[in-house]
Amino acid sequence: MAQAAAQESHAVQATIGDSEFDRDTAVTLREEGVYDAELSAGWTIIHAVNGGYLLAMLGRALGEALPHSDPFSVSAHYLTASVPGPAVIRTQVVRTGRTLSTGQASLFQFAEDGAEVERIRVLATYGDLDGLTGEIRTSAEPPAMPPLEECLGTSDGAPAIPGSSAITERLDIKLDPATVGWAVGAPSGKGEMRGWFGLADGRDADPLSLLLTVDALPPTSFELGLKGWTPTIELTTHIRCRPAPGPLRVSITTRNLAGGFLEEDADVWDSAGRLVAQSRQLARAPRG
Repeated sequence: MAQAAAQESHAVQATIGDSEFDRDTAVTLREEGVYDAELSAGWTIIHAVNGGYLLAMLGRALGEALPHSDPFSVSAHYLTASVPGPAVIRTQVVRTGRTLSTGQASLFQFAEDGAEVERIRVLATYGDLDGLTGEIRTSAEPPAMPPLEECLGTSDGAPAIPGSSAITERLDIKLDPATVGWAVGAPSGKGEMRGWFGLADGRDADPLSLLLTVDALPPTSFELGLKGWTPTIELTTHIRCRPAPGPLRVSITTRNLAGGFLEEDADVWDSAGRLVAQSRQLARAPRG
């Protein structure tokens, strides 16, 4: 019932290829291995460009540079904060095989003094998700949370992320009420964040957009009673299968905050109840 309600809630359904996400992650081939890109201000959070959006943009470039088009494993190190504006992505094919290929990519921007600054570096393995076997052996289960219509979105008066959060206008997120205590000054202290996820224009998920999904919910640090920017240091994402149409369920947990750093483990489930993506990131805890 929740899945049907979510699908009906999209008055306008954007198809893959013509959505704002696709336009804003587009890359233009300049020469072999070099792509021009424009980082949109629409995907910023607390004045910085969102790490999942950046990962999707580099993922798109690698999908064009490699002989295989689907990301399987993508590991990114965030070196400096990215800002809206022009960028250059340089890719390199590391290895190609019959079923898998590996490549690396770096995104660069120019500083005020004209020097080129590397923002993010990615090493990734790509393949063909449609060629995977159907065998599944798992103890993983979708997160227990209320139906979509009982969760909180911006239209329901859900709390805004402190600071500039333009990205929230492009996302359709309904948070589990049990994970929004931070908004009323009563964080649970459990380091958990759960919610239903989709793109605001109704575009269905695909392997590339899953790279955004794993880093799109509010940080678990909010429920730990911390406020402010939680910058990603490193993020590794595994895409397990091609998602079915419909809303995604996302669960993010933090078990350990120490030395000013925390980890976030994310699981993403599709409307068919399949685990479609997993990720782990190391992030710096808010200093405020």
